[in-house]
Amino acid sequence: MLKLENVTKVFKVGTLGGRSVTAVDAVSFDVRPGEVVSLIGESGSGKSTIGRMILGLSRPTSGSITVDDVPVRPGKDYYRSVQGVFQDPFSCYNPVFKADRVFRLIRETYYPAAGEAEWTERVRSAVRDVRLNPDEVLGKYPHQLSGGQLQRMLIARALLLDLRLLVADEITSMLDASTRIDVLNLLAELKLRGLGVLYVTHDLSLGNYLAERTVVLRGGSVVEMGPTADVFGDPLHPYTRQLLAAVPRLHAPWEDAAPVESCLYHERGATGGLVEAEPGHFVACARLRDC
Repeated sequence: MLKLENVTKVFKVGTLGGRSVTAVDAVSFDVRPGEVVSLIGESGSGKSTIGRMILGLSRPTSGSITVDDVPVRPGKDYYRSVQGVFQDPFSCYNPVFKADRVFRLIRETYYPAAGEAEWTERVRSAVRDVRLNPDEVLGKYPHQLSGGQLQRMLIARALLLDLRLLVADEITSMLDASTRIDVLNLLAELKLRGLGVLYVTHDLSLGNYLAERTVVLRGGSVVEMGPTADVFGDPLHPYTRQLLAAVPRLHAPWEDAAPVESCLYHERGATGGLVEAEPGHFVACARLRDC
């Protein structure tokens, strides 16, 4: 469904754009129907830039992004099947309007011929699908609802369309632990309907909980990707091992993460050349375990 091939994004910076920064460098991966793929990396690794390019909010400098073999073309038809939900749900609502105005905007754009009774029932059904009581959330202002309720209403808005791909960019980072699990379980249920989800996060534990496959970014480049069980259970790249070693453990003292070990990937300064170390498990290091 979603395919990125050698996608690169370069930003011009400095006075009069005299310098450039490569935020995403030759990234390739895909997301299949009914699958959750975690895109994991520290802040500044290029995760959100990739999400914005998939949503058509930014154009790649080179490479291609396609959905069902069709290049990204921002517009009404594209957003009918591809939607994004972002980190801060409060920023997606106008505080002077009731929160369910986001549903009315969908109706005005995509379903202007829908009758009032028909549309009301569709909205209520979508709200129930995200485990909310329509009578408790519809007609409320954003400040009257929690972050988790607002986030789920944004997912309900997406469900009103013929959605096939959802870009979920750090959607649980502002939520408390109990609400976070509710939202993750909701995404897990949605994939059973055939929805493809790109789950952008810096939280390894949440990525491990949700995704079938994992893509690890460092400095805008893919350093490891494969089935989540393989990437987490048998990490091959030293950066992936560093990330896993830095995860706090309840019954162990906090320790500084060891520096990334030297490997051919770093020595050559390259950003590509992924090696298939085992079926479906790729790593950007030719030396693999000898690093």
